[in-house]
Amino acid sequence: MLVTSKEILITAKKKKYAVPAPNFIDLDSARTYVSVAEKYKQPIFLAFAQAHQAFISLEEAALIGKFLAEKVQVPIVLHLDHGTDETYLKKAIDLGFTSVMIDASMASFEENVRRTQSVVKYAHERGVVVEAEIGHVGSGENYENHDHSDSIYTEVKDAIAFVEYTGVDSLAVSIGTAHGHYKGKPILSFERLHEISQAIETPLVLHGGSGSGDANLHRCATEGISKINIFTDFLVGAMNEIHSSQPEDYLALKQGANHGMAAVLEHYLKIFSNNEFQ
Repeated sequence: MLVTSKEILITAKKKKYAVPAPNFIDLDSARTYVSVAEKYKQPIFLAFAQAHQAFISLEEAALIGKFLAEKVQVPIVLHLDHGTDETYLKKAIDLGFTSVMIDASMASFEENVRRTQSVVKYAHERGVVVEAEIGHVGSGENYENHDHSDSIYTEVKDAIAFVEYTGVDSLAVSIGTAHGHYKGKPILSFERLHEISQAIETPLVLHGGSGSGDANLHRCATEGISKINIFTDFLVGAMNEIHSSQPEDYLALKQGANHGMAAVLEHYLKIFSNNEFQ
């Protein structure tokens, strides 16, 4: 069923687990994620990033997401990920996305607040929830150590003020993860995560989950993060299965890719749970 993330994230925060947010780029990837969610009876975010509009249009993403979500009983949040253009964000809301992320994290604090407030007002009037980002999750290719990374850690005082000024429903924070493939070993600041989690009631989101390590992600999920975004690991999982199965034709290749992506989501549903980590 198609839902907003409001209650889902509040429950995840209270029970100390994280909901996965895999990015889809076509019907196959979206259908694979929803099938896994249904199999395990677990909610997920079906996330479409503005950066992926070259693969499918926003209109196509909305149709795919709503069609698949409404076919199952498990809660599915149709989420616009990393929306940088206010017009694009409002269009996603009008098309039926139930959750949107406004990413103005590279702007000044004041500009981030202003742009987020505008999106929150438009979204809340239409029953849609909003995620925003404070700090900045940079590129994994630039991640060698904290001096060379283009990530900017979230300041606790900024997180407190931002939530108060904007009324966002969830907040993406930067604690040391990065987008894409890592160059170097991820070093996460759990101290910063704990400080932010204790300072605000708003559910927290982690971007750049791929490649961060199972132990790190399990700790994030059980120590303050309520939603974790994953994308690169699904691409890696698809290619690994293709290389392993050596498909003889295109149909077999697509099946292999879907199988590989399904295995990744099944894995992370376990890692993000609050069961004892193995």
